[in-house]
Amino acid sequence: MNESNNDDLVPMVIDFAAARNTEGKLDESWILTFGAILRWMMPSLYKGSVLPLVVKGTAGEVKSFANVLGKEKKYLQSWKNNGLDNPLTYQNKTKLGRAVSQFERVTGLKWPFKK
Repeated sequence: MNESNNDDLVPMVIDFAAARNTEGKLDESWILTFGAILRWMMPSLYKGSVLPLVVKGTAGEVKSFANVLGKEKKYLQSWKNNGLDNPLTYQNKTKLGRAVSQFERVTGLKWPFKK
């Protein structure tokens, strides 16, 4: 049987610049696609799996996207390991909230997961 690996997969692409309409805003269909891609990739991200994903956009958009993903992962790991009432979990939730705010400000998108 032939096993496939991540090299065989076509990468998913998140392209902030290409998704903008003529008014410089992201349209609703792109936002729905963005949410679906994130829901697809999140379980693998938490397991440490490598996914075929390409993120394009301005340096600020890509940086804020990577930052919020990292903070999301740290918060959920802290929640899992320490529980919701742990001070470290609260600290990670606060950092996630700041990262989400920055992402939303830079991209004009709402982060699709509750803080």
